[in-house]
Amino acid sequence: MPRPIHAIIHQKALAHNLAIVRKTLPASQVFAVVKANAYGHGIERVYPAFQSADGFALLDLDEAKRIRALGWTGAILLLEGIFSPQDLYDCAQYNLSFSIHSPHQLEWLKDFKTTAQFDIFLKMNSGMNRLGFKPEQYQQAWQILKQLTHVHSITHTMHFSDADGTRFGQDGITAQLEVFNQTVKDLPGPRSLSNSAAILRHSDHVQSDLVRAGILLYGSSPDFPAHHIRDWDLQPSMSLRSEIIAIQQVKQSESVGYGSKFVAENDIKIGIVACGYADGYQRISKTGTPVLVNGQRTRLLGRVSMDMLAVDLTDIHHVEIGSEVVLWGQASTGEILPIDEVAAGSETIGYELMCGVTQRVNFQIEQ
Repeated sequence: MPRPIHAIIHQKALAHNLAIVRKTLPASQVFAVVKANAYGHGIERVYPAFQSADGFALLDLDEAKRIRALGWTGAILLLEGIFSPQDLYDCAQYNLSFSIHSPHQLEWLKDFKTTAQFDIFLKMNSGMNRLGFKPEQYQQAWQILKQLTHVHSITHTMHFSDADGTRFGQDGITAQLEVFNQTVKDLPGPRSLSNSAAILRHSDHVQSDLVRAGILLYGSSPDFPAHHIRDWDLQPSMSLRSEIIAIQQVKQSESVGYGSKFVAENDIKIGIVACGYADGYQRISKTGTPVLVNGQRTRLLGRVSMDMLAVDLTDIHHVEIGSEVVLWGQASTGEILPIDEVAAGSETIGYELMCGVTQRVNFQIEQ
């Protein structure tokens, strides 16, 4: 039989989380962000749940082509835009929208000869200093785009660096929002500002005609630990499950795993789980990281190895070989272990865990 570890993709949860965005911002268009193979979930696996979105947003042309192959005829946005002049041919063929964030992209678009009509997302660098035109350059870039006959529309866009918290001692979006609003106040066209954190935290005062919903769709809180997924009524969209494959009795002062990083203070019972860093579980996860066994919360013990990890079974009832282990997500009996809590055990974020599940893990779909 196959190794017992598997990842469950919950399509109802994905659809539920998308509905939360609709409920929060009923007047805005919603683009589902499916970059990084839909945050590790698989584009083909999430597509049925996201067909009610107004569009999809991603990074590379191959992923855009995969969505078109699924039958999607609506909008697709390339968030980082084009990487070479040749990409414009694919954008024309597959009817793709794309960001323009740099002078070299603007030059490529100016020089491109086509009868296609492009929807452009002109990106402003309002303080994150990653991509985009500085405010003093932005209006000139907009004027250039406005003169091009193959530009159908221009959407003003930017990305918040701190929508999940504070920035320089004040609300995380205030400074960037002021810069953006001042720069585009006299320019016509729709606006796209809000990412997941801004959708959930700032929907009352950010005018975003088009929002880009990412991590919230996948059941992770964008501002954990300030808010848990239950605070936002989000549901886990991926569950990483395995089983107990061995049980050991460990006496006081005995150690567990490589490097003897955990030493028992009392006699305990431990379970060995078929899951390790080669499956995508973080090697640097610390003792105490939460795990569910038979739907009951317990903890990781010692160092994670390539194929296995150890959990504390001392207080777990009715455990045996084959008992279900949930590394994150939802147990088959309904209990939930948010991915954000697990990520905190290795001082990372839920994004990294869901994107890091490896190819040897079997994926299953729950409709």
